[in-house]
Amino acid sequence: MLVAGASLSLIAPIAAQASDIVNLEEMNSYSRSQTKSSRLDSKTFINEVSEDIAKLKGLDVGPEAQQNNFEAGAFSTTTSMDGKAIFWIGGVDGADNLNDSSLGDGKETVGTGYTYTMNLNTSFTGDDNLYVRLKAGENAEQWKFKETYHIDTKDTSDALNVDKLWYSFPVGDKITAFVGPRIENYYMYVTPSIYKPGVLKSFKLGGNSNFGASTDVGFGFKYETDGGFAIASNIVDKDGDTSNGLLGKASTSKWDTQIAYTTDRWHLSATRSDAQNWTSQSYNATSLGAAMKGSTGDTTGYALRGYWIPEDSGTGIPEISVGYDIKLADQAASGAAKEATSYMVGLTWKDMFQADDRIGLAFTQPLKVTECNGTCSSTEVDPLVWEAYYAFKPNDSMEVRPAIFGGTDVENSTADDIFGAALTTTFKF
Repeated sequence: MLVAGASLSLIAPIAAQASDIVNLEEMNSYSRSQTKSSRLDSKTFINEVSEDIAKLKGLDVGPEAQQNNFEAGAFSTTTSMDGKAIFWIGGVDGADNLNDSSLGDGKETVGTGYTYTMNLNTSFTGDDNLYVRLKAGENAEQWKFKETYHIDTKDTSDALNVDKLWYSFPVGDKITAFVGPRIENYYMYVTPSIYKPGVLKSFKLGGNSNFGASTDVGFGFKYETDGGFAIASNIVDKDGDTSNGLLGKASTSKWDTQIAYTTDRWHLSATRSDAQNWTSQSYNATSLGAAMKGSTGDTTGYALRGYWIPEDSGTGIPEISVGYDIKLADQAASGAAKEATSYMVGLTWKDMFQADDRIGLAFTQPLKVTECNGTCSSTEVDPLVWEAYYAFKPNDSMEVRPAIFGGTDVENSTADDIFGAALTTTFKF
C-alpha cells in the first residue's frame, strides 16, 4: 500500500494534464479508504489501482492482463496485518531504593512509556502460519526494574525491530510444530493462565517466575486432543546463533514440558523446566531467587497452574487464576541456595459496569530462596507484590486502564517497599 501511495504521488503531475483519462480524485479516495484495512491483499490493487494506471499507459485492462502485470510482485492474499499502540504514564514511590546499577538516577519521577507493534501473519497452505512481530518502544527508567517492570515495556530507543519470528505448521490432526529464530517457550504452551496483568509483568502467566522469558532460537510441538488433554514440549537456546552453538555444553537454554487439561470453564497444568545457565526468571523474583543456580549452572523448575471461569460474567463471582512454582538448583554449593518457591493469585471481574470492562486484583510472592545447602550464607527477605486495576473500552479499538500497585521487601532488604500508579491506554488496529 505504501508503494502504491508513492506511485500515485509521482503520477499526479501527469494525471493533472490527462484528467480525461484518469480520475485522480477517485484514486485518492481509494487510497484513503484502503488505509483503514488491515488486510494486505494483492487482488484489491489489481481491481482498481492497476486499471487507472493501465489506462494512463494505454494498456489492455482485461482480467488476464491484470493478473500478468501485477500478480508476480504483489503481497500474498493470505497475509494479514494487525497492530497496536500503547501509551502509559505513572510513577513509583520507593524506586530509588531498588538496586540496579544499569539504571540511572531519578527513578521516582513521573515517567512515560510507549510501544508500537505490528503483527504479520501469512499462511501458505491454510493450516500453517508464518508469524512476524515488529516492535518499537521507549520507556522511562522506573519501568525497567524487575519489580516494577511494566507489562508492555520494550525499550528499543524508538527503533522498529523484528521482535518475534517463527513458523508453525500441523503434523497430522492433533500436533502443531513450531520453529523459529525469535520465539519464547510460553508461545508453544497451552495457555496456563487467564489473568491479564494491569501493569506489572510479574503477574503474567500466573506468576512470571519459573517460566522466565527470553526470545531466541527455539522449536517445539503441542499435542492437543478433542477431549481437552494436551502435551507441549519445547526448547529455547540463547546461543543458537553464537559460537557456543545450539544446545552446546556452554549454551544458555531452557527445555520446558507441559501436561495440561482444559475445559470451557477450567484448566489445570504442570510444567517442568530444565534450565542450563538460565537466569531469566527475574520478572518475579528477589535478588537471591533470580540469581539461584547450581554449581553446574543448571536448575530444574516445576510450575503448577489452574484457572476457573464462572458461568456468568457481571456478577460478584470472579474468574480465578492461581499458580505455584518451585525451583531446584542442581548441585548447589555449600551455603548456597538450593530451593526457591513462588505463588500467585489473580482475580478478574468482567462486565461489571459496561460491556467488556475488567476489574483485576492480584498478589504474588516473588520467587524467594526457601532452602540452602547447609547454612545459608545470605539472609532472604519475605516479599509480596500486588496490583489492582480497572480496564474499560471507550470504543471497540481502544482500552483505558488505570492501575495501582505495590510491594514489600521486593528485592533484598526490608527497605525495598514500593507503591506506584500508572495509566495505560491501548489502541488496536
